[in-house]
Amino acid sequence: MNEALVYLNGAMTPLSEAKISVLDRGFIFGDGIYEVIPVYGRKMFRADQHLARLFRSLAAIGIPNPHSKEQWLTLIRQVMDAHESDDQMVYLQITRGVAKRAHAFPKEVTPTVFIMTNPIVLPSAAAREHGVACVSMEDRRWLHCEIKSISLLGNVLAAQNAAEHGVAESIQFRDGYLSEASASNVWIVKNGVLMGPPKDHLILEGIRYALLEELCAATGIPFESRRITREEVFGADEVMLSSATKEVLAVVRLDEHTIGNGGPGPIYQKLYAAYQLAKAA
Repeated sequence: MNEALVYLNGAMTPLSEAKISVLDRGFIFGDGIYEVIPVYGRKMFRADQHLARLFRSLAAIGIPNPHSKEQWLTLIRQVMDAHESDDQMVYLQITRGVAKRAHAFPKEVTPTVFIMTNPIVLPSAAAREHGVACVSMEDRRWLHCEIKSISLLGNVLAAQNAAEHGVAESIQFRDGYLSEASASNVWIVKNGVLMGPPKDHLILEGIRYALLEELCAATGIPFESRRITREEVFGADEVMLSSATKEVLAVVRLDEHTIGNGGPGPIYQKLYAAYQLAKAA
């Protein structure tokens, strides 16, 4: 297998040769944002929505957008075309750039732009058939979760908590209300209604958030966005995760509590089937 080529600051280069300064503010401060775009059959999935979120995150932390939408698409395709896999996961990262270490924004600094891609890894057939287990924890992250920041220590600690418990994800609660998992949005079903937390500063609005709303409308599933209590999650008929790599995935156990009947439920089955149709469209 040939070494993967990546894009860094205007040039395609082998991954092993891609280098940045130790004074890059992404390295020093986590001062940057990122985006992840799934690719199926060499076609980007919901690229417009991913780039719109990228642009929102850049604006939210005051990093000038270095490229137009069409320029971004051209760069992404360049990296995609250099990879041998048809199904990929493209990663984009933009930091504020290289400057003398000082907390406040430096003047006249050029953003660092990095793009790479890898084969997409989706849940196993066993996870699809049987669902996955999760663990609950308090959400201790900062209060701007709507920004897709590379400052991911809180998410890293939540993911490690899941790994130490031998489960798929940590489902987080803030002040007794559902927020999200370490790298997934979380959904519950009660009496046939799909419900998710509101799109505010306490969660990252996953691209699948709007997609699941659309799939619910198309399949006749009632949808509701509102604050959801911890008790409602544990008492749900179904619980689901959604993300670029999980797509939509059933949760059948949370802590020591069985969700619903202990297997993927009918709303999950309907949404997963609709998701696959959306990918193929």
